[in-house]
Amino acid sequence: MPLPVTLNPAVRPAAEGPPAARRVHELPKPKGEPVIGNMRQLDGLRFHATLENWARELGPLYRFTVLNRTMVVASSRPALTALMRERPDLIRRGSRTSVMMEEAITPGVFSAEGEDWRQQRKLVMRALTPEVVHNFFPTLAALTERLRLRWVAAAEAGRKIDVLRDLKAWTLDVTIGLAMGHDIDTLQNEHNPLQRDIETVFERIARRLTTPVPYWRLFRLAVDRESDAAAQRISDAVAGFIANARARIAANPALRAKPSNMLEALVVARDEPGSGFTDEAVIGNAITMVFAGEDTTSNTIGWLLDFLVRHPDCNAAVAREADAVLGADKVLQDYRLLDSLPYLDAALREGMRLKPVAPFMILEPVADIVIDDTLIPAGTPIFTLLRHSFERDNTLVEPELFRPERWLAGSEPGADDPARKLFPFGGGPRFCPGRYLAMAEMKIAVSMLAHQFTPVLDPGAPAVEERFTFTMTPSVLPVLLQPRR
Repeated sequence: MPLPVTLNPAVRPAAEGPPAARRVHELPKPKGEPVIGNMRQLDGLRFHATLENWARELGPLYRFTVLNRTMVVASSRPALTALMRERPDLIRRGSRTSVMMEEAITPGVFSAEGEDWRQQRKLVMRALTPEVVHNFFPTLAALTERLRLRWVAAAEAGRKIDVLRDLKAWTLDVTIGLAMGHDIDTLQNEHNPLQRDIETVFERIARRLTTPVPYWRLFRLAVDRESDAAAQRISDAVAGFIANARARIAANPALRAKPSNMLEALVVARDEPGSGFTDEAVIGNAITMVFAGEDTTSNTIGWLLDFLVRHPDCNAAVAREADAVLGADKVLQDYRLLDSLPYLDAALREGMRLKPVAPFMILEPVADIVIDDTLIPAGTPIFTLLRHSFERDNTLVEPELFRPERWLAGSEPGADDPARKLFPFGGGPRFCPGRYLAMAEMKIAVSMLAHQFTPVLDPGAPAVEERFTFTMTPSVLPVLLQPRR
């Protein structure tokens, strides 16, 4: 396939234009050490913050090295937007990330590239349409009611509620419920073996992403063998879920037209004559859905709650809106009312702007490209600092402040820029296919919480710090829930 001609001068194929003014080795770089380069400076848990701090010092395009390998870091918004638009033909996801995902779990749309990605994307989009989410909404409401009842029981018994833990368990229940049509109820069963296996594999992927030397390709430590066994058990479990889904569809053919969960939609698409899909693609994408949807959603809610307890006026505005929309209901029952929560929508977007769970993305050119008149060789990892790009190029009023009202219609210049709303879910052709589900989950959970409880700051909690694992996670969530009368 010929490389596309980009109209954005911030990024272009090197073969389509005049020679670049500079080479990658001419970019500024932080001081490092011989051979290992900047490896010692890259603390895994603060990895994103280190890259952002270097960008403040070195500018929107710089390089760093690890074991004599050069990495490029970009944070110019025009460049980042252009890079994402050129996926998947000229730009791909970082190959190291994709390989590590495929080493740990069955390949899916997250790690696929080129024509394989196009095929996988069709399969996933069939399974994540608004209609599928709407059909799943009664289950989502029931799972949210279970979360509410857990919190009510804890409050009545005088027990402290571990809000972040419960949000993670609830999100996992929702994600597996939608992805696989199975209720594992990790809210009540904290030692569910499937949950434990998912956490084991997730943690291993996160550790490998920030480990400079891929030792596991030469020898396996105990933690690697444990992760391999967990991944196999997950794959076996999903194969069983697929068999159950086929049995449900055979017993109720109406599910072919209206699947009640993602796995049923995947199975229907896979079983169509000439689909070209396999059971392996179904397994891989069902597992990918779980990994992509668990920590991202719960951490986004967690960061929002941390903002709300520190901004009582915003907290009160979310509660007033939830009261007006939910009325006598304790949990949102009608998916059409999701669009009746504009202030909550604005608060979520503001939270994602300031505390995105993906503060950067790793991309890689498949051919030599030019970024801001600098030649970047094919295969060079490019760390795109999504959050820092808005810090560097921001037309919002007081952008450092948490102000949800900036996203409401006609609020301030720059707030109507679509890119500001899209970056939390990526951009370009590989825009996150699960964004509709993620927003639905977050709105139903936070509206229930605001309608039934008052979140307040826990004065005894330690300071919140950003921790980078596979996503940007709050180190603690200093939030106490007080039932509203």
